[in-house]
Amino acid sequence: MAAQGPVPGPAGFQFAIDRGGTFTDVFARCPGGRVRVLKLLSEDPAYADAPTEGIRRVLEEELGVPLPRDQPLDAAGIEWIRMGTTVATNALLERRGERVALLVTRGFRHLLHIGTQARPRIFDLAVAVPEVLYEEVIEVDERLIPHQPRCRLPGADSLPVLQGSMGVSLVLQRPLELSALRRELEGVRARGIRSLAVLLLHSYAWPGHEQRVAALAQELGFEHVSLSSAVAPMVRAVPRGFTACADAYLSPCIQRYLRGFRAGFRHRLQGVPVLFMRSDGGLTPMEKFSGASAILSGPAGGVVGYAMSTYDRSDGTPVIGFDMGGTSTDVSRYAGEYEHVFEATTAGVTIQAPQLDINTVAAGGGSRLFFRSGLYVVGPESAGAHPGPACYRKGGPLTITDANLCLGRLLPEYFPRIFGPGEDQPLCRDTVARAFRAMATDIAAFTASTAGDTGDADTGDTSAPQPLSVEEVAMGFVRVANEAMCRPIRALTQARGHDTARHVLACFGGAGGQHACAIARALGMSRVFIHRHSGLLSAVGLALADVVHEAQAPCALPYAPDSFPHLDQCIQELEQECRDVLQEQGFSPAQIHTEPFLHLRYEGTDCALMCSAKGHAATAGSCRAGDFLGAFTARYRLEFGFTIPGRAVLVDDVRVRGTGSSGSSARSPLSPSGEPPPVETVTRCYFEEGYMDTPVYLLQALACEHSVAGPAIIIDSNSTIVVEPGCTASITRFGDVSIAVGSGAPRPIGPQLDPVQLSIFSHRFMSIAEQMGRILQRTAISTNIKERLDFSCALFGPDGGLVSNAPHIPVHLGAMQEAVQFQIRNLGEDLRDGDVILSNHPCAGGSHLPDLTVITPVFWPGIPRPVFFVANRGHHADIGGSTPGSMPPHSKTLQEEGAVFISFKLVKDGVFQEEAVAAALRAPGQVPGCSGTRNLRDNVSDLRAQVAANRAGAELVMALIRQHGLSTMQGYMRHVQDTAERCVRDMLRGFSARWGPELEAEDGLDDGSRLRLRVQLQPEGSAVFDFSGTGPEVLGNWNAPRAVTLAAIIYCLRCMVGQELPLNQGCLAPVRVVIPKGSILDPSPEAAVVGGNVLTSQRVVDVIFKAFGVCAASQGCMNNVTFGTARSGYYETVAGGAGAGPGWHGRSGVHTHMTNTRITDPEILEQRYPVVLQRFGLRAGSGGAGRWRGGDGLVRELRFREPLELSVLSERRVLRPYGLCGGGPGAPGLNLLLRRDGRTINLGGRSCVSVEPGDVFRLLTPGGGGFGAPEEGAGDGAEDAAGDRDRGGPTAPPPPPGFTERGSVFEYRRVQESV
Repeated sequence: MAAQGPVPGPAGFQFAIDRGGTFTDVFARCPGGRVRVLKLLSEDPAYADAPTEGIRRVLEEELGVPLPRDQPLDAAGIEWIRMGTTVATNALLERRGERVALLVTRGFRHLLHIGTQARPRIFDLAVAVPEVLYEEVIEVDERLIPHQPRCRLPGADSLPVLQGSMGVSLVLQRPLELSALRRELEGVRARGIRSLAVLLLHSYAWPGHEQRVAALAQELGFEHVSLSSAVAPMVRAVPRGFTACADAYLSPCIQRYLRGFRAGFRHRLQGVPVLFMRSDGGLTPMEKFSGASAILSGPAGGVVGYAMSTYDRSDGTPVIGFDMGGTSTDVSRYAGEYEHVFEATTAGVTIQAPQLDINTVAAGGGSRLFFRSGLYVVGPESAGAHPGPACYRKGGPLTITDANLCLGRLLPEYFPRIFGPGEDQPLCRDTVARAFRAMATDIAAFTASTAGDTGDADTGDTSAPQPLSVEEVAMGFVRVANEAMCRPIRALTQARGHDTARHVLACFGGAGGQHACAIARALGMSRVFIHRHSGLLSAVGLALADVVHEAQAPCALPYAPDSFPHLDQCIQELEQECRDVLQEQGFSPAQIHTEPFLHLRYEGTDCALMCSAKGHAATAGSCRAGDFLGAFTARYRLEFGFTIPGRAVLVDDVRVRGTGSSGSSARSPLSPSGEPPPVETVTRCYFEEGYMDTPVYLLQALACEHSVAGPAIIIDSNSTIVVEPGCTASITRFGDVSIAVGSGAPRPIGPQLDPVQLSIFSHRFMSIAEQMGRILQRTAISTNIKERLDFSCALFGPDGGLVSNAPHIPVHLGAMQEAVQFQIRNLGEDLRDGDVILSNHPCAGGSHLPDLTVITPVFWPGIPRPVFFVANRGHHADIGGSTPGSMPPHSKTLQEEGAVFISFKLVKDGVFQEEAVAAALRAPGQVPGCSGTRNLRDNVSDLRAQVAANRAGAELVMALIRQHGLSTMQGYMRHVQDTAERCVRDMLRGFSARWGPELEAEDGLDDGSRLRLRVQLQPEGSAVFDFSGTGPEVLGNWNAPRAVTLAAIIYCLRCMVGQELPLNQGCLAPVRVVIPKGSILDPSPEAAVVGGNVLTSQRVVDVIFKAFGVCAASQGCMNNVTFGTARSGYYETVAGGAGAGPGWHGRSGVHTHMTNTRITDPEILEQRYPVVLQRFGLRAGSGGAGRWRGGDGLVRELRFREPLELSVLSERRVLRPYGLCGGGPGAPGLNLLLRRDGRTINLGGRSCVSVEPGDVFRLLTPGGGGFGAPEEGAGDGAEDAAGDRDRGGPTAPPPPPGFTERGSVFEYRRVQESV
């Protein structure tokens, strides 16, 4: 146990304790000011509870009296206890919470199973989704719908209208019926369930029904009831329901833990303030600590710790928090205020509550190391605590910890002897060296086998590559790990318009100090800050945190003068609630601060920002609480680069954050020693320059004036800090370590293949595409690009071959490569510096016309032709044509689908051609029955954003060329493509050995068109995909351009490879594709194609997977539904059943293959559009039978409230999704229109019809095919499926153990991959 010298301190003991999954950290301030820190195992048979044991040890040493473990502790001398805990997080990750029943509005039994309908990993054929948290579901008879003045539903005028919160009016369509609910609740309670989650639609605005349900449940003896309207009073039923379930699932676990904790003290801690850290970075009394606010309780303390100790308000330099532990790495940002998100997903559960934006971006020191297909790969798999890294002597794999040990950066003599089977041995260097030596041999063998295929021939170097040393291999993995961690840090900062280099890197966690200098240098940062207690900074943060109470109310008012009195009154009431609660906890009015927030968005958008008026004083045209509109527009401009003048701003929620501050300080200044820093020992440590003599210092022996030049190692009891050459560490007056980061010696890199550089360049190339995407999203104006993120950005070589692409939207994969290569052929010498090309025609590599591709050639001085290309493809909401949205269901020619561009110079000699492009976008209006673009302003603004994104990408490419040279850049471009090619060749060789030289498959479309595929596999790993025999072009719009077929092939190849690989031109290099001209897969230039993108692409995937025999067919459709009027329209795609495969059941109610679009939340749908969603659930029994069952499709019923036009574009209404290996087919889909006069009409697969108020559209989506013959006596599996589908079912094997991603960077990628 470490102690610091005394400073004026508290009268009693103050304990700040972070109970983690592996270790519990204790930070204690003792009477008189002495600080004690302690780290102990969270689980140990020697004691019942780690925090109690930590308190006992401190009290025993300070008081000098024995305190037996078997007796409750006397808490008389304790001033307060503050705790953070991972109890809730671990229960969620491991699914060890309370048994829960979900009560939900009738018709929505499966709403949370379906969620957003998007799958989490787009290339996994076995769709693995974490199980839902509830065990049973009860449907409640009740229904509220939003009040709409234009509603013409029969009988609507006679229904009661309820006034909900802040401007929300609701119609009582069906009163709450409690008698049947009572009987069902009694049955649930008899089966042992004691915790309930209640989700009734629109209860966020009118919670009366939920409150009556809660009263009934409490009357019946249920111990815990979580109401969605109380836990998360915000619009959107799905995240609110997840939040209520999480609260019901976790709160009883927390309460049990708290009861056990209090039992370890006399009088159960009565009179002692015990506070727990919430996910939002504030403390709350343990009586108010709940499951929904506990998910980030542990890591939140670390954010508070570095924010309070690193951020300097005098200069305002923002801080990046970098917390690298054993199992995960967390990244966050602080710039004077905590950055919160209000909806985030952890372990598949979306929590709608304020949370610090803590991004878990990588595994930690336990990240496993692999060498795959020429690439150094770090994680995401983790060794975990057991067996742990190889050096733990328990047979574990190589990890980053082992690499640091091999390089001499970790010194076993400073670690406890707790390793090996008997837990009495030191870390083992020999085991690590042997494992790295074996890996070095594998790398040398691979390098030798590919030497003739690399770019070395370009340099004339024909000598055999030198084998790598053990240290070079270990160093390579460290460098790759650092680069992998830099990418999300760039994304976190650039997402909000900040320069990554202009930050301080605050490093903490046990493993972070070994990587801090290298990561800061790679990001261009000049300073690293490491707290004296960096190994237990979360505990320190608990001691520094404020007590917080938050109050929130939903709202549906415009931010306008007429609304200001209502907003001011609401803010005042919420502020008073916060003050009352904090005063009850003992804070004086002077210690309480309240800050109001409004959740604001532009009308017609979904991008809401939670805005404080801090720095924006009230004006005559604002609320009394401040100028929220000024704050909103300033922040919008910072994050997105523009504002929308004249557009109304809406208020979604009103929130007040109240804080009670006691002015706690955990800082104890050091005194100068007057002596040079004492060197503990000198060791040999490996850096980029090779082995170097490296002095070792003990942090506790360093004083505040000491400065240490790198290379050096600074060790304390909980962490190791590596000061790299060219860096200098200084000790601050509080004993913290501040490192000035030098630029480092330049490392020359040639074009010859170096596996380490190959991995790093792969990350760099992807980073260019990702940064282009961030700029495009920030500067675009349309909902499709800014909020739905329906775009891709990519980097291409001089031949137009794809190098990197982000995000991985399946239908865009490889398609842009066709577009770039067409421009190279078509324009030739007419491609000049300063030109930007616009294209969307199918014959020029387009997918469908609304996807506009913007291509920029990158030139290098002295070279006449482009050396690289950058491009992006974005979906424009309208580019003219016969119907709004430019996706007409019955188009027969390309002209009807909108504006056409083949090789249009959008920018010519550096000048944006606005007049010319506007004329081209208006041109479809000259076609009879068609219109020009219906939103020219958004088109032009988005095209400017696309040009700006390319310009940024070109600048990043030029910067890399200046750093490494053109030959090196182009050399590694080819190496990265070669890597993808090797992965695909290995996969094809495997199929050749398994199935022989030829594979064949045939499938059909509902109109009778045939899709035929013959695959010829060669032993060396090449293949011919021959679609000869495929049906001719159709007089309709489900023709698929060649680029769409290529995208489907790349998607299938990536799925079948089954591991991460660069998605680039190399994927198609071993494949020759034969598509007959004039067929449905390569139609004439005049053919309509809008349906090929969303229908035929799915069927191409089906026929490829059928040929290779990898899985049964999924639903084979996207179920496109459009309704609207001349005023407005709505478009959605609806999920179905996934196909089963060897070892997994198909997932029910999920999007598959070439789409992953999220469905609009039921409450948003009903609030904004004239429909009532009557039913949305699984279509029981629609999945194909088999040893492994196909997933069920969905049933979705929409009742229309106004006269509308309904369009449906769908497939698999005639031909059923096939089963494989004896598995049965899935059920076909069905589109029914239920007229209000009682007629039922089958609309067929493709239809456009006028609907009247009261009509119902019932969509039944196809199920997935089964795999394998049903086992004898097992039936068809339908009963088993029905039994487990509410709980998620055994749909897929779990992913390999690794870290659980979370945070805004993760959410951004999830949205990108849900397009």
